[in-house]
Amino acid sequence: MKPQEIDDIDRSQFREITDADYEKAEIDLLRDALKRSHEERFLMMTRLMKMNIMFKKAKIIRTPYTLDK
Repeated sequence: MKPQEIDDIDRSQFREITDADYEKAEIDLLRDALKRSHEERFLMMTRLMKMNIMFKKAKIIRTPYTLDK
């Protein structure tokens, strides 16, 4: 589409187009997930669990920036 054509589209129509695209992408991700083996699912879940533990233990320490060194 040319930039002028995009401007001519009503905002509600544009929102419907993008919602449909997101919906299709979500369905594609679900289909890909169903094709994975149990081992692949297990390995992904363990990675996510490890990351979750790491983020829970993380501490954010803020030190103000100073020019004095």
